[in-house]
Amino acid sequence: MILRDKPSPLDLAFALKGSIVPAVVRPVAVVAVAATLLTGLGLRFEVLPVVDPVAVTVFGLALSLFLGFRNNAAYERWWEARKLWGGLLADLRMLAREAELFIADPVLRAAVLRDALAFAHLHRARLREIAADPEALRHAPDLAGTPNPPCAALDRLTARLAAAHRDDGLDGFGARALSQRLAAITLAQAGNERIAGTPLPFVYSLLIYRTIYIYCLLLPVALFAAAGWLTPVIVAIVAYVFLGLAEVSEEMSHPFGTAPNALPLDAICRAMEISLAPHLGEAAPEPLAPVEYLLS
Repeated sequence: MILRDKPSPLDLAFALKGSIVPAVVRPVAVVAVAATLLTGLGLRFEVLPVVDPVAVTVFGLALSLFLGFRNNAAYERWWEARKLWGGLLADLRMLAREAELFIADPVLRAAVLRDALAFAHLHRARLREIAADPEALRHAPDLAGTPNPPCAALDRLTARLAAAHRDDGLDGFGARALSQRLAAITLAQAGNERIAGTPLPFVYSLLIYRTIYIYCLLLPVALFAAAGWLTPVIVAIVAYVFLGLAEVSEEMSHPFGTAPNALPLDAICRAMEISLAPHLGEAAPEPLAPVEYLLS
């Protein structure tokens, strides 16, 4: 995630970190070259028909509405994922407090909280499709090879609580409260897996990119008679806007990735470690800081 203040005019002109420019510079250049060739054909050789710009304007309006719909859908996925991870952070903090209330054995309490931290890192690594994440291996090296490592961590945590309940180390009210907390964690896990496993339909991407390129190739035909050799510049700006919006929605629709505008899952997991450290009797680690405005 990019963290920076309101950009200055200089930043607006030259900032690349978090910008969509690197992703669209090549397709925009291709569109600009094609617009230059079409403008040359229209002005020098007069082989292009003169099209009423109103027709292309209506086309552009429909494209804008479709792009807006896709951006809203992508942002909704991103924001839901952020709320789910915020809920996980709150649930782990509550789990630590409930463990203090209901689990008298400090060894069992520490084991439960370490399993919870292991779950968080394993869940993050699984969502990001990282096979050998260093933090996940540090917290649970024995669970990395299981079919679903986050579930394995929660299963082990549940087994500890069940054994304590059977041995009268955890009363019924405490067992019920902790099981409800684990249920909330499991629901958030399932929500994240649903987002990760159900991308926006491919047909949306296919349709939007095809339509953008068709529109950008039709635009010179409608503009060359009025704009002359400024036509490629105008077309390049329009292509930057439309292709940029399409790339932004593509990036936002994958909130668990490592792109600059993805969720800062590393920082959220570090916040969990900081919150649970006092309950484990350990010194809290430092919060993760942005590196060149990027918080991972």
